[in-house]
Amino acid sequence: MILTELKQKQAFSRYYDEAPEAQIARIQQLKADMGPDLLLVAHHYQKDEVVQFADARGDSLKLAQIAAENHTAKQIVFCGVHFMAETADILTRDEQRVYLPDPMAGCSMADMANAYQLTDAWQALTARLGDDIIPVTYVNSTAAIKAFVGQHGGVVVTSGNARQIVTWALRQAKHLLFLPDQHLGRNTALALGVPASAIGLWHAQEARLDSAPGADLRVILWDGYCSVHQQFTVAQIAGLRAKYPAIKVIVHSECQHAVVAEADAAGSTRDLIDYIHQAPAGTRIAVGTDNNLVGRLMRENPDKKVMYLNPMSCACILMNRIDLPHLAWTMDQLAAGRQANQITVAPDTAKWAKKALDRMLELSRA
Repeated sequence: MILTELKQKQAFSRYYDEAPEAQIARIQQLKADMGPDLLLVAHHYQKDEVVQFADARGDSLKLAQIAAENHTAKQIVFCGVHFMAETADILTRDEQRVYLPDPMAGCSMADMANAYQLTDAWQALTARLGDDIIPVTYVNSTAAIKAFVGQHGGVVVTSGNARQIVTWALRQAKHLLFLPDQHLGRNTALALGVPASAIGLWHAQEARLDSAPGADLRVILWDGYCSVHQQFTVAQIAGLRAKYPAIKVIVHSECQHAVVAEADAAGSTRDLIDYIHQAPAGTRIAVGTDNNLVGRLMRENPDKKVMYLNPMSCACILMNRIDLPHLAWTMDQLAAGRQANQITVAPDTAKWAKKALDRMLELSRA
């Protein structure tokens, strides 16, 4: 087993020695050869060297919808992170196969909640608050988390449909458990008029609930976050406003609430892109999200003065594991009829996770 893995690593290492131009030409040719049997999708946070090959690019909601609606591609190469490829496998047909160019492309936020922690939290919270509680999980979560949520009548949410889905969820039960991103949950709840005093925080590592004394809790947040979006601060916004008084600042909803409150607009990746596209020519806009995307928006909107909110911010290092060499290797493997890091979700997990995802997609269409 160890010898086999070593040989595989040695075989792959040559891809980093190969000229990028050769890999680009080969990927383009293989895509043309495979035709409609292949669908290659890329998340907006991917690097340009990968995005250039995408048949479709989008945020989590868009890519989930594309996966659910495509019934022709036999092979789907998903340039994103692990939970996204899992979602695609759950939503596609049995005969369709989903591949992730590097299975180590994970999500630190998704790793902040596992099924064991959620089971413990659920038992503790229902013992304290009763059974009138509904779970809502951000799409940035494992298939196992989505399955738990599906089994308990809950729903998946993305930053693009958060207000719509959370509005629905608050009508279904007295209490809402939102995981794993506390910031998207808090920003959404506050925007919908939930008082700060009615929002609690569950610390999974300590199995402890923080809440105001005597609070009538409506929303319990999970103590998770996105490491990329924690790199934006109120001080950065203040500094840019002092230098450019007319600047517009837009940030992702995964940012801390103080940052969102200071920004001119906040929302999903799609919302940020639309804001820039719709802004008048000449508008200076600082963007607080993954810098791979911000750099692309700067190049694609030369009539606007798009800039980084934090030019020193690191792009998602896990998303960046999907690079040109990994994609070239994946395409070569598929062309040779070999498995290429296929992502599969166990049938029972997929069944329950799909219930939560289907509920999200149905509510998103409403």
